[in-house]
Amino acid sequence: MNIYRVTKENQLKDAYNVRKIVFVDEQNVPPEMELDEHDETAVHFVGYFEDRPIAASRLRFVDQYGKLERICVLKEERGKHYGIQMINQMEQYLIDQGVKKAKLNAQTHAETFYKILGFQTVSDEFMDAGIPHVTMVKDLS
Repeated sequence: MNIYRVTKENQLKDAYNVRKIVFVDEQNVPPEMELDEHDETAVHFVGYFEDRPIAASRLRFVDQYGKLERICVLKEERGKHYGIQMINQMEQYLIDQGVKKAKLNAQTHAETFYKILGFQTVSDEFMDAGIPHVTMVKDLS
């Protein structure tokens, strides 16, 4: 998979489309919750396999953290380590920006996945868009 930090309008459209398929169509997140006011200022990433967009994510800077958000891979492409590649790319971007801490709100079914990548759970379970989540953090230094 080739991952790009979004710099072109067509890349952003591709990232939004992957997010729509995963979050809105598959997980029934309301469209108005999926695309929000933070999209305008976030750093977006999109992953392609053979020129087809299959993964997306966004990154924001919140307090002293790089906040990894909207990390998704198309259902038919899961299990191929593309999610790990997306997270590694986002973490490298944060390191290059001098950010030493990462944070994310993980759907609870993905908590073990993020723990394997070095994230630690720092919250109780909470609901977001009708889906149970936990907040997780990672030291990048």
